[in-house]
Order: sequence, then structure tokens, then C-alpha cells
Amino acid sequence: MGAAGSKLEKALGDQFPEGERYFGLENFGNTCYCNSVLQALYFCVPFREQLLEYYSSNKSTGDAEENLLTCLADLFTQISSQKKKTGVIAPKRFVQRLKKQNELFRSYMHQDAHEFLNFLLNELVDILEKEAQAAKSDQETSPPEKMVNGPKNAQANGSHKDPLVTWVHKNFQGILTNETRCLRCETVTARDETFFDLSLDIEQNSSITSCLKNFSSTETLNAEDKFFCDKCCSLQEAQKRMKIKKPPHILVIHLKRFKYIEQLGRYKKLSYRVVFPLELKLSNTVEDAESEYSLFAVVVHVGSGPNHGHYVSLVKSHNHWLFFDDENVEMIDESAVQTFFGSAQEYSSNTDHGYILFYESLGTSNKS
Repeated sequence: MGAAGSKLEKALGDQFPEGERYFGLENFGNTCYCNSVLQALYFCVPFREQLLEYYSSNKSTGDAEENLLTCLADLFTQISSQKKKTGVIAPKRFVQRLKKQNELFRSYMHQDAHEFLNFLLNELVDILEKEAQAAKSDQETSPPEKMVNGPKNAQANGSHKDPLVTWVHKNFQGILTNETRCLRCETVTARDETFFDLSLDIEQNSSITSCLKNFSSTETLNAEDKFFCDKCCSLQEAQKRMKIKKPPHILVIHLKRFKYIEQLGRYKKLSYRVVFPLELKLSNTVEDAESEYSLFAVVVHVGSGPNHGHYVSLVKSHNHWLFFDDENVEMIDESAVQTFFGSAQEYSSNTDHGYILFYESLGTSNKS
């Protein structure tokens, strides 16, 4: 990467961001699904900063058991503390830990980047929740003289109303509300659910905005799909829709590019052209207040099918766009992002399509 690294440094010149590091990641035989997602997460600045903070505050304990969180924190610390500005790092410990943790990722087969992202975020949350639980029980079993605020804390901690909110939740978690309106008595039943990413169905020559509108569109429940209304105490026709109740700080959008085709008996890749804007306005929220987001990373699937291919990522860092392809890192023009929207025709030589999009809320990032 020496030549490529120095080329990148020359391209940025005096504009090379202070303290930033642009490192490619070595591929250990089909681990591009992992590398592309890790680059997107590394350039998710609030997440990176909290992970590095976690690493430095837990480093002192020394006896921390190795897990996926410590391996990720170690990798990000390794990148951020490099003396050189560019180069290549081998995420060996992280990949070994991932394979040990989940047999799905043990084979050398083509893996799904979205499945990996989902598994990773949920695993990090599990680890942080267990650590918080352990810390809480340690506190509760401490000698009375050390528990100055004991009873007050015990009372607050004892109420199980609010689930623990970790810094992973603070970055990625949003809340959806599933509203069902009985068409006989007009009663609305709402059920909330949390999400780390939104998986959107896609159509040819569409946009993220239209995909989000479809996601929140009203569906009528009738015939054999009638809804049991508690007020009417019977099955009734109803209208159902999904809305975003609380948008996340980091909005992750997964485009459902792999569809099971029954006639073929297998999954097929949809190479549809789906336009994703650099600035996104999220208007279909419960409060009907617009949330503004800025695109900072795209995980791209390269290839014509779901069982083979390659993943790369595009990342925005300090107003520059970079292209990460395993060990190689290069600068690209902002206009090049458009080439990853997809293909307007079904058969096209271009197989590089945006698959996972990472947007950061402008409102919250300005405040922080």
C-alpha cells in the first residue's frame, strides 16, 4: 500500500485532516463484508469516540476478558494511534474472535455485510448490558459503609421500567410505532418497537425518499387479514401503518437488494437504480417534524448475485470522500457517489450498487 498511501497523502496535501488516519484493512479470504462495515463504523465519529473512550477507561482493569467489543476497541485504537497517516492494518484478532463467536462467519463463503452489521451491534449491546449488570451487582454487594448513596441508587436501579441505554443505543437506536386503526370504532392501537437499521424494499428507478414513503404507507387489513379490535371485541377491517416515532442519531438504511424468487428457487440480486441523496430529509415521523441527515458512508455490493461478489465502502471524512477496498484506500470525487445508485436497465455491466447507507443527524451533530 506504500505507493497508494503516499498517493493519498499527496492528493490531500495540506488538507490532510489533523489527527485523522486512513488505513486499509487486510482481507483474510473473503472478509471484505467485515472490512467494509468496519470502515463505515470507524468513520461514524460519535461511535468511534465512545468506543475509544471505552477502551481507555477499561484498559486499566487489565484483566478484562476478550470479547468482540474489546477486539473492536483494540482495532480502532490501533488505527487511531498510528504514527503514519496511511497504511494497512490486519484486523486479525477481531476476525478470529468473530469466527469463534459465530459459526456463520467461519466459512470462506461469501457473507452478507448487513447480517454482520446486525450481529455486531447486537453483540456489543449484549456485552455492555452484561457489564452494567455485573457492575450493579458488585455495587449492591459492597460493604454498607462504602454505599453512601446506597438506598437511593438501589431504588432507582431497582425499578425495571427503563431498559439500559448503552452508547450503542444512543447512536443507532430509533423507535418505530405500528399504528392500527379500527375502521368500525376508529380506535387506534399503537405498538412501539426499536430498531438499529431500517430494511427497505426497493423498486426500479426509485429513491430513498420514495422507499421510506412506501415503508410508512397505509395498508388495509380485510378479508382473512382482519384485525381483532379489543374495543369491538371482534375481527374488524382496519388500517395499519408504520411510522418513525423517534429517529436515531445515526440512521442506517439497508436496501433489500437480495430477493427470493420462487420460480428460480434461489435468491436474485436486484440491481435497481435507487437514488440516495447526500442530504436526506426524514418527514414521515410521528411528530411530522423534519429530521435532516447527512450521508457519511455507503457499503457497496459488487457482483451480479448474492452468493458471490465483493464489498467495498465509500466514506466521507472531513468533507472528502474516500474509497476503501480492503487494503486499498483512495480519494474519490463527491460526484462519483452517484455511480453506486444502481442500474437503470436490468442487464448492465455496472454491478457496484449501494447496499447499506449510513446517515448522521445534522440536528444532533451540531449540538454535540
